[in-house]
Amino acid sequence: MNIPSRIDTVVIGAGQAGLTMSSYLSRGGRDHVVLERRSSLGGGWQDRWNAFRLVTPNWCVSFPGQPYDGSDPDGFMPRDEVAERVARYAATIGAPVALDTGVQRLARGPDGRFILETNRGRIAADQVVVATGGFQVPWIPPIARDLPARVTQLHSHEYRTEAALPPGGVLVVGSGQSGVQIAEELREAGRPVFLSVGSAGRVPRRYRGHDVFAWLASLLIRGPAFGVGFPTVDQLPDPRARLAGNPHLSGHRGGYETNLRRFAAEGMTLLGRIERVGGERLILAPDLPAKLAFADRFFDERFRPPIETYIERAGIEVPPDDREPVDYEPPAPEGLDLAAAGIATVLWTSGYRLDYSWIDLPIVDEMGFPRHRRGVSDVPGLFFLGLPWQHQLPSATLFGPHVDGAYLAAKLGLPPLEEPPPLPLPG
Repeated sequence: MNIPSRIDTVVIGAGQAGLTMSSYLSRGGRDHVVLERRSSLGGGWQDRWNAFRLVTPNWCVSFPGQPYDGSDPDGFMPRDEVAERVARYAATIGAPVALDTGVQRLARGPDGRFILETNRGRIAADQVVVATGGFQVPWIPPIARDLPARVTQLHSHEYRTEAALPPGGVLVVGSGQSGVQIAEELREAGRPVFLSVGSAGRVPRRYRGHDVFAWLASLLIRGPAFGVGFPTVDQLPDPRARLAGNPHLSGHRGGYETNLRRFAAEGMTLLGRIERVGGERLILAPDLPAKLAFADRFFDERFRPPIETYIERAGIEVPPDDREPVDYEPPAPEGLDLAAAGIATVLWTSGYRLDYSWIDLPIVDEMGFPRHRRGVSDVPGLFFLGLPWQHQLPSATLFGPHVDGAYLAAKLGLPPLEEPPPLPLPG
């Protein structure tokens, strides 16, 4: 579609967050356009590797006005199906999306309106909603520059399939959701795999008879009525916690818990943090045992207490906790010779960083996050949706736009949408 030169509201980003906001704007009769830099609909899911699957059950892929309608609610969608459902949602709500339209600069004009400079021309708007997600710029640690030139390096953002990598072993750096799933994919393809363990925790696939995401959705949607739920961003002990990786889990083979100790027992080599590089040799921090112990207790410290409180207060009858620990204690190498180990590729699954350098307004804090309160920025008329920790941990998940979008719509003076479709929550 053609872009307007003047409009009431511009939404930047046509993923689930941007399209959810478009639903509210359409219902409220607001003239708006959704700008998408990609040439096709589907959001950032299109940027994942070929074998990617959700770690959240399919029933989570329910948008306002478009509940999950497939035949496998408890399964885990592959990449292309997620992207297709996002695209179908745009059609369902008749979202006015302009593809191939990247925003190069956002500023205030002399008349107080926002001016958006795009690759297709200039737009003046009264309000702007930034819905560009949390996976914006792939981040690779500076130590990557010290690795031998012979080693192929790429970020998980660029990874598509094991067959495209050069022959030889692979060092995967980072043990969040992408890291553990790609490491398993490589090992199952017969590659020697070395995994440098990061600070992400681990959660069980199922807890007390239900998928862990059923409990998390319950805490988000029903928990407040029972005085229990997630901490809000202003309750975090350290703002840096907003950058923590998501706990690792898998949606492959019907969904299962990924346990690093089991990986090691089955032949994967686990490593601590890379402290420095000297030629072909990596010097490793002695932190592997501590990181494995952290992953082991993560769920019990962070999520189990509120879930148990919710179970008790809501009077839900569930089976006992039947989790079985993995006791294997892998060796903790002090170093690794890349050449001797046959490593030809280093795959960085080290996450992303936000990039709002294109916003020519004073809204970014010292960590690169926009200053806002539940998506309402310090700049009047400028809003955000789908940010990591916009309000709580689930803000950047498939649940987030349901809850944060409703709050933001109210702030914009828009009428509420219909309630989200009933989800298969415990109790």
